Amino acid sequence: MELPRLSALILLLTAALATVSCGGNAGAPAVSSLPQDGSHKKSSSNYIQHVIVIVQENRSFDDLFATFPGANGATQGLMKTPSGDVYVPLAKVNLKESCDFPHGYVGGFLKQLDGGKMDGFGLGPGFCHGNTTAAYQYVDPQQIVPYWYIAGQYVLGDAMFQTQGSGSFTAHQDLIAGATIINQAKTKSLVDVPTHTPWGCDAPAGTKTPVLKVVGSVLKVQQMGPYPCVTYATLRDLLDAKSVSWKYYSPPIQGGEGKLWNAFDAVKAVREGSEWKTNISSPETNIFNDITAGQLPAVSWLVPNRQNSDHPSGPGGDTGPSWVASVVNAVGESSYWPGTAIIIVWDDWGGFYDHVPPPFADKWGGLGFRVPLLIVSAYAREATPSQPGYISHTQYEFGSILKFIEDTFNLGSLGTTDARATSINDSFDFTQQARTFHPIPSSRDKSYFLHQKPSSAPVDDE
Repeated sequence: MELPRLSALILLLTAALATVSCGGNAGAPAVSSLPQDGSHKKSSSNYIQHVIVIVQENRSFDDLFATFPGANGATQGLMKTPSGDVYVPLAKVNLKESCDFPHGYVGGFLKQLDGGKMDGFGLGPGFCHGNTTAAYQYVDPQQIVPYWYIAGQYVLGDAMFQTQGSGSFTAHQDLIAGATIINQAKTKSLVDVPTHTPWGCDAPAGTKTPVLKVVGSVLKVQQMGPYPCVTYATLRDLLDAKSVSWKYYSPPIQGGEGKLWNAFDAVKAVREGSEWKTNISSPETNIFNDITAGQLPAVSWLVPNRQNSDHPSGPGGDTGPSWVASVVNAVGESSYWPGTAIIIVWDDWGGFYDHVPPPFADKWGGLGFRVPLLIVSAYAREATPSQPGYISHTQYEFGSILKFIEDTFNLGSLGTTDARATSINDSFDFTQQARTFHPIPSSRDKSYFLHQKPSSAPVDDE
């Protein structure tokens, strides 16, 4: 689809809000959603040989897809004030954001959740240069064309919840382990971020990581927890046990965002073992070389450079959609296309408003708020032959991604949140003919990112 045509499509999609209630998109066209008839169900292990998990940063579902027709979005939000709750309109803004809203467990998640009322986004953490409604926003669809194109052609999940109501450290752990549980009784889990960087086994001596622990029936935060070098099992253990290849593509630990977003730096068996050199690949753009050389592993995680991450504030900040599109296009235009599932997810909500309360609470600090989910595959489920985009309303969590990988490669289960989670398998239809790939339109291509200088920017501290 050419960019001018896509721009017109976005305008048409946005115009559909005229028929949508301000609280949600229940009145939008329903052509993108299918009944759960089960006809799509077949084993992914017969069709998928490669899974790539692209991890972007700090966006709630409403922040990116509030106005996407058929999705459960909102154009206004509830805000607590001294005189009571009021509704405020969500402002349409640029993707590049000047403020980084707090999104830790106590000061962010619990305060914004407000016992399930979802009205605390304008409290202390919601302030931005004196603007108490700053977190009540959504990104102009014209600035995230690749994301909307993917949502319109493949799968958009509007019920993906973060595993824990916390920041990037635990979110990246959850995407490889399903949880951050550190004791046998399963009553203690890591939360928020370590006191020093790097966030992992490379941290300086004396670094502590907060712990969320069950005391009676109450969750309490112990600020001075363990050193951030963990020994719990991750998908790496299951993959290695079945000799399934994997890589974690990330910016470098020293001098790059990998010091915060490389989940395996905090996994002792990897950081202090031989796989640190063979399975951790820096810089993250090495994935392009592996695709071209025919060396893409069965399972990949892909962490971006700061300026390509969608992370609010700081230099750059608007190249994330093109970064994701360049990776999808590299796969789509290669021989890997028919057998590859690309899962795009944002690690946490970043403090931005979302109107859907988490469906339940557990003893590990979850579920957290909604984040966007995009799935690209030759077998991505279609609404109808003439309307390929599909919106999944199935309740997912990060463990849903792990379960899909486990089932695809017959790995067994880690037994954390993957055990309870619903797999994303229902967003695929393995009875349909494999789709022909059409490039994702974007303003920057692979060559831009291969020649891009690292940002060396101050990195995320939550």
